[in-house]
Amino acid sequence: QVQLVESGGGLVQPGGSLRLSCAASVSIFSRSLMGWYRQAPGKQRELVAEITGGGSTNYADSVKGRFTISRDYAKNTVFLQMNSLKPEDTAVYYCRLQALGFVYWGQGTQVTVSS
Repeated sequence: QVQLVESGGGLVQPGGSLRLSCAASVSIFSRSLMGWYRQAPGKQRELVAEITGGGSTNYADSVKGRFTISRDYAKNTVFLQMNSLKPEDTAVYYCRLQALGFVYWGQGTQVTVSS
């Protein structure tokens, strides 16, 4: 059973930074497409950023230049560095792993941007 454990969410003021982490429990991590999604109240879940096994990245237009996704293969962990946070970034952030035709989700971590 694949487990994704997220951490790093919290409350931050506008303009601040947070770093989210997602640790995967499986060795297929290195071959998987890893992504961060978010869901705000009353809205659909949306892609924030994703990174392939080879390290190629893709970002939502709304976070380009502010967020950076990266992965540590030795630790089976993917990170999302979020800078210059805005109130509209407030959401539950979910980690996603896609590999071998399967998709797995983490439990989500709350990010709140407010003064």
